[in-house]
Amino acid sequence: MLSKILSCAVEGIDGYIVTVEVDLAPGFPVYATVGLPDAAVRESKERVTAALRNSGFNFPVRKITVNLAPASIKKEGAIFDLPIALGILAAEGAFAVASAPACLDDIAVIGELALDGRLRPVRGVLPMALALKKRGSRYFVVPTANAAEAALVEDIKIIGADSLRDAAEFLSGKKIIEPTLREAFSLPDSGAEHEADFCDVKGQGYAKRAVEVAVAGGHNMLMIGPPGSGKTMLARRMATILPLPSYDEAVEITKIHSVSGVLSKTGLIKRRPFRSPHHTVSDAALIGGGTVPRPGEVSLAHRGVLFLDELPEFDRNVLESLRGPLEDRRVTIARAKSTLSFPAAFMFVAAMNPCPCGNYGHPDKECVCTPYQIRKYLSKISGPLLDRIDIHVEVPAIKSSEMLSIRSDAAPSEMSAQIRQRVAAARDVQRKRNGAGAQTNAALSPRLVKKHCRMSPESERLLLAAVEKLGLSARGCDKVVKVARTIADLAASADIEPRHVAEAVSYRSLDKFIV
Repeated sequence: MLSKILSCAVEGIDGYIVTVEVDLAPGFPVYATVGLPDAAVRESKERVTAALRNSGFNFPVRKITVNLAPASIKKEGAIFDLPIALGILAAEGAFAVASAPACLDDIAVIGELALDGRLRPVRGVLPMALALKKRGSRYFVVPTANAAEAALVEDIKIIGADSLRDAAEFLSGKKIIEPTLREAFSLPDSGAEHEADFCDVKGQGYAKRAVEVAVAGGHNMLMIGPPGSGKTMLARRMATILPLPSYDEAVEITKIHSVSGVLSKTGLIKRRPFRSPHHTVSDAALIGGGTVPRPGEVSLAHRGVLFLDELPEFDRNVLESLRGPLEDRRVTIARAKSTLSFPAAFMFVAAMNPCPCGNYGHPDKECVCTPYQIRKYLSKISGPLLDRIDIHVEVPAIKSSEMLSIRSDAAPSEMSAQIRQRVAAARDVQRKRNGAGAQTNAALSPRLVKKHCRMSPESERLLLAAVEKLGLSARGCDKVVKVARTIADLAASADIEPRHVAEAVSYRSLDKFIV
């Protein structure tokens, strides 16, 4: 007999439909899996056999052929254990489907089986549910641990099953399992869960302003300064002023984390990600890839911040691999049989010391590095990579004579909540003005820059003088204009004024220093 069970899998970050066909035929008892399965799928034979027997079902002593269609795409992982087991039961006639809640064509099934028949959670359930919704499926049977994640998708009933027997009895109509309800979407208090606050940073008013401009426009940023000047402290507090994501953005972020297998049990991710990989990270881990291509750190930081501390300590090849994602806001991974694309619209933030010892330019400490050592250290940051960073800001060390006066200053520093309000207002202006073409000024296309970045003749003359003096490239000039547009948005100004250009140019003063 032949049975067909609808299932699903993930390619890249998108789900696709898989039909699990099981044929039972007389003959020598042989179990074969076809349809381009990997080792984990082929091993499902042992898991399915043990799970069926330990769940009280008889395993058929026949020739069993399992086909995973379409056969042109390689099938990976243990997600087909449950549909294969149910397909064997259906082909054997172990349960009738006449009383099932719906036609089997309307029910999709996924899940990894333990040897005792219990269901284990799998990765990538959210994109699978989205693919099934697009197909028009009515039911999606998943492990109970994945039910809340799958329920984020509307218009499809999510059935959480604890075991193979639960799923079999649901399909046969012997057991009623209530669909998992979708969690009502509500954004958390934007200031909750953040112990850190911008008021913790004393002094560094210029750097704080640069951080506000960077977050408001989604601009890439490089901070350079001696150890202890507050670079890392400033970067980590960016998370406290990032605006909360919309529902569509939250689903997009959650989808990537689900495919990567790093999604927590909380379900929908309601905050923008802040990723900070160690400097020993490989290019595949940062950009994405591997034998089985998975999203890297740049994709996990999608719609959020990617922070690289001690930038020159990263391998040069790793840093150079960032050039493509910074420009395209996507990562494309080509393999012999397929090409996968992962989103990577992140805000890049980096911090570094001015020299190997870190004391170059320190007011109280002497630098022991030779000019050659400093040049070699800074040369790890290539010109093309630096050109893709919108804002460069120096974070100077605080003089020892000023430390006590800053600590005892009665005037409180500005809190994250106040900065976050200005950032949110500026982003609202950008969203309404730019439309679907670009959510932030950093993502403006050349056409939108020409349309929305109007400048007075005086502003244009100032920009031209800065380009000639700093030797900026066409891309660098474009970055200055976008930053000036953000500064104007923070000031609620329709046009870019000379003071906005002057401030934007001041954030490019490290170009000649580093290169």
